[in-house]
Formats: sequence, structure tokens, C-alpha cells
Amino acid sequence: MGGSGEIEKKRFSLRSSFKPAGDQPAAIDELTAALSEGRKYNVLLGVTGSGKTFTIANVIERLQRPAIIISHNKTLAAQLYAEFKEFFPENRVEFFVSYYDYYQPEAYLPGKDMYIEKDCDINQEIDRLRHSATHSILTRRDTIIVASVSCIYGLGSPELYERERLVIRKGDRLSRDSLLLKLVGIMYERNDIVFEQGKFRVKGDIVDVFPMYEEHPYRFELFGDEIEKISIFDPLSGHPLAGLDETMIYPAKHYLIETDKMNAILKEIRGDMDARSEEFRKEGKLLEAQRIAERVNYDIEMLQVMHYTKGIENYSRYFDGREEGTPPVTLLDYLPDDVLYIIDESHVTVPQLRGMYNGDRKRKQNLVDYGFRLPAAYDNRPLKFEEFFAKMKEAVFVSATPSDYELDLAEGRIIEQIVRPTGLIDPQITVHPTAGQIEKLLDYLEPVLARNEKALITTLTKKMAEDLSAHLGSLKYRVKYLHSDIDTIERYNIIKMLRTGEIDIIVGVNLLREGLDLPEVSLVAIFDADKEGFLRSRRSLIQTIGRTARNVNGQVVLFADIRTDSIELALSETERRRMRQIEYNKEHGIVPRTVVSSIKSGIEKLKKKDFKSDDDLDIYLKDLKRKMERLAKELRFEEAAEIREEIIALRKSFLFGEEKGK
Repeated sequence: MGGSGEIEKKRFSLRSSFKPAGDQPAAIDELTAALSEGRKYNVLLGVTGSGKTFTIANVIERLQRPAIIISHNKTLAAQLYAEFKEFFPENRVEFFVSYYDYYQPEAYLPGKDMYIEKDCDINQEIDRLRHSATHSILTRRDTIIVASVSCIYGLGSPELYERERLVIRKGDRLSRDSLLLKLVGIMYERNDIVFEQGKFRVKGDIVDVFPMYEEHPYRFELFGDEIEKISIFDPLSGHPLAGLDETMIYPAKHYLIETDKMNAILKEIRGDMDARSEEFRKEGKLLEAQRIAERVNYDIEMLQVMHYTKGIENYSRYFDGREEGTPPVTLLDYLPDDVLYIIDESHVTVPQLRGMYNGDRKRKQNLVDYGFRLPAAYDNRPLKFEEFFAKMKEAVFVSATPSDYELDLAEGRIIEQIVRPTGLIDPQITVHPTAGQIEKLLDYLEPVLARNEKALITTLTKKMAEDLSAHLGSLKYRVKYLHSDIDTIERYNIIKMLRTGEIDIIVGVNLLREGLDLPEVSLVAIFDADKEGFLRSRRSLIQTIGRTARNVNGQVVLFADIRTDSIELALSETERRRMRQIEYNKEHGIVPRTVVSSIKSGIEKLKKKDFKSDDDLDIYLKDLKRKMERLAKELRFEEAAEIREEIIALRKSFLFGEEKGK
């Protein structure tokens, strides 16, 4: 861990009106014992609705160890963050995800000779939460961080981040100008009009500072060259909330440059630029030689004057003092040695962690080869999987269908959580031959729709999804199809239409990736279930079957001529889970009931809009951006993503300003 200051050792204290039930008590005991004994890798096989989050919360309280919970997307991370904050109201529960509302990475397309400049919108609230996460883990033991895979991307050095903090005490000899210079040195900006996180303002001998990680700012009142008073105050009313004898202010940015090392860093960058430019010239690439010299010289000038430049992360290796090819500093370097890793939905999250490095490297290759970036840009990257794995000393992999990789790590030892305290049972499954499958599907649909329930149908190809949807539509069924060609806005609207009753059936290719939580669905039909492959593997079949596990009338029909190994394994596993739940329900007198889940408001489907002028479009885009930022601040990422897709679509559809005249 990077910190050496005093760490607050407050205990984790779980608050809940529920007591562990079903398989939870046994799972909590087994996990706690395994981790206490030093077992490095553990698998919690927990079905949907079994209360896995509550189990993990109990384990954290028993172990009294900080934890990081890694999820594969922002939306699920936000749900976990909200749940853990409710479980641990007296402790630090933090949120660390990508702070971009909109992100277009820098890229070069040689075939089109097209350079795409990095374009992004940073969500200030999420940026604050990221700073709050690093601040908490450096200062308090009772910290849980819920993160997305962005936690394996480069971040500034924790040693420098903590070393550069300001410790200010009442009675310190410190002039106002010296205080202002120190604040600027740790990347705070002066703004006497707009006062928000990362800013400070000055009124005579009063200096107000709004730390990046706090919800309330500090006020320092000076008398001559002495700190006379320190207080926390309400940023809206200005009323003081508490007086302090001392406080610490951590930097406003994670990327910091030590001033006394700046000249040496710039000299190294300039040397690499000259060498790269000479290399291009020897190869006869004069355009690339000129390009790299111009771009890097501009960045050097910005760093000299501002200590910052656009794309500063591409020079992170120089700032960190790292050798070429060495791992970047990430959030994981801020964590204490005994932190517990929880990998949520591990069957999806682990492959995502594994694939991040290769995608990043491929994009950077063209930027380096064509003179847009120095080779040092390669070292601004996510961790390779083996680098991530080396940092993860103890972990719990949580999934309803853990992969062979996790099972091998755990040496086949699985802690199961199959029984749902709610009593809901896994669906009944029927296998039918493919002959006459459409007619048989209609027989299943009729009673489902008569109960005002819904159905999901999954096919292997986009063409079949479209054709089946068209056929059902011709029979007067209310149906829509989903596949990868459907954009994000339309996809969310189709799902919303199913939940609100505008349609009754969704036909899709890969309904797993949608992250559907649809208690209205009581029927899942799987066509070509015997075509072995990713979408018809044992795990994919079990995951798809689980789509009906939130409805008391849940049933699944598989259309197949051969009972493949995957089908047999999925059938036997589902039946095993059903029997366990039925026995539990009988023993405890539980009558299962369908889950009730609220329907999110969502954003209306993108319609063709006419703009009389560029100004009208600009005003509309700014309004959309404000809505997106508000939703993201409220951690309503799915709705924010819908607006982001609309902004992107409008930017692509309309040319305005200088571009219009080209």
C-alpha cells in the first residue's frame, strides 16, 4: 500500500432487518472459514435471487477486512454500491468506475487516413467518487470499494498522491500566498465565482477549499501569517458545520508531477522524441517525423507552463519513473495487502479483465506507427491479466455459472447458495423435437399471454430472429426482435415496451448480454438448443433458463433433436436446484411468489428531429448533456447511456459550425 500515514481503524458494522436464511448461513460460515484459513481462491455458486450480496456483506463483517468488489459494467456496479451502502451506513462504501459520460478514444485509421482526436465528457460527480475511494482506502480500514474493470487502468502513484497532501493545523505559520501556491501545486484551481470540487476561492484573509473527495468544503481563516481558524461549512448556505484543529487536503488529480523533477522528465521525453523522429527519417517517413516532433513539442510546452496537457496519461511512464513495459500504477496499488477481492459475475468479469490489454494495444499500434504518439503511449494501458492476477492475493469468485478457470483455481471446491429465501423455484424444462416447432411454440404461448405474462425466444442467427418475429407478427402477436444491429436506445425501449405491456414477446440472438431483469417473463423458448457452441453451452443454457426464475410460473422449452451433453448437464443441474428449493419450501412452509420489480422511466425512443439552425442543434445537445450528467450523478447509468447514444447519433447525423462549410 502506498500510504504511511495514520489509518483509522473503525470496525465494519452490518445493518439489516433481515437475518441470513436459506443457504446463506452455511455459505457465510464456509466462506469465512476458508478465507480465515488462508485459502486463496474461492467460488460462491449463487443463483439469482439467493442473496449473494448479503452473504458477502456478512463475510466482510466477520473478517473485518477491507474489500474491493469488481463488476463487469457500471449499471451492476451501481446496484452493488447502493446495496452495500445500505448494509454499511457507518462505514466507507466507495464507487470507482470510469468517469466518462461520453468517450471517443484517440485513434488513427490508415486506410482512410483519418485521425480521430480523443473526445470525452468527464462526469464530475463520478470523478469526486473516484477521489473519495482513493482517499478512504488510504485513511480508513473500514472501506469497501465497488469498482468496474476501469480499476485496472492507469492511475497516479499512491506514494506521490499521499506525499503531496497538505496537512494544515490551527496555529500553523503559513501566509495566504504560500497556502494558495501549495493548493495550485496539488492541482486545485482558483475560481471565485463557480465553487465546486477541485476548486478554491479567496476573500481577503479567508481561503475556501473544496476537496475533490468531500461533500463539504473547508474554510481557512488567517490572521496575518497564521492559520487562526479551520472549519467545515455548507457550500449553499455558507453556515459553519464543525470546527477543526487540523485537516488534510489530498490532491485534486491522481496524475501529479513533482516540480523538482519536471526538467528531468521533460528532458527524457524530448530525448525520446528526437530518437523517434530520427528513426522515422531513416525509414523515409518524413511526414511521421514532422508529426511526432510537432505534437510532442506542443505537449512539452504545455507541461512546462501548466503542468498538464491533453493526453497527459500517454506520458505516465515518465512521471512514474517506470521502465518501458512495466505495469502501470492502478487503483489496486492503493489497496492494503490484506484486501479481499470479490469478482462479481465472474464468468463474465474474468474474460473482460483478460481482454482489456489486447484491445488497448491494437488501437495504440497505429498511433505509434504513424507518429501521433511516442512508444511510451503503450505503457499507458490496462493491466495484463497475469499482472492483475499477481496483485489478487485472496479472492471470491461469485457466479451462478462459474467457468472452468475459476473452478480450477478453487481446486473444484464450491460453496453453494442455491436456496432462495423468497421460495422461488427454478423453472420446469421440456425438450421438444424441431419438427413442428413453430406450432408447438404457439401452444406454449397461448396460456402465457392469457395470464398477461411475457415470453423470451432465443435463436442462433439474426436472420431467424427477424423471420420468426415477422411470422409471429403476421399472426397478430405483439413482438419485437433484438440483436447486435439494434442500437442502444432502441434496445432499451424494446425492453421497456415488454415490461409496460406494449409488446408480449422478444425474439433475440443473445439475450444473456442484455442483463435482463424481467419478472414478467414466465416462458423462455430456445431454438436449436442442440447446436453446441458458446450460445448453447451448458453455462449459457443455464443462464438463459434462469431468465424465468423470477416468475412463479416459469417454464422453459428447448427445441432439439439431440440431447447434447450441454443439454443433459443443464437439465440435471436445474432439476437438482429445483429439488433443493422445493424441499426447503416444504420444510419452512413457504409459498413462492413472483418478484415485483419497478419499471424505470427510461428515455423516449429517438425520433427524427429537424433543426432550423446550428444554434438550435447546439442548444438541444447541451440540454441532452445536462440530462445525461444528472442521470449519471444519480447512478442511473442505463438511462444516461440512452441519452449518450442519442448525442452520438446526432453528432454523426449533423455537420455544423466550421465542419459544415468544408
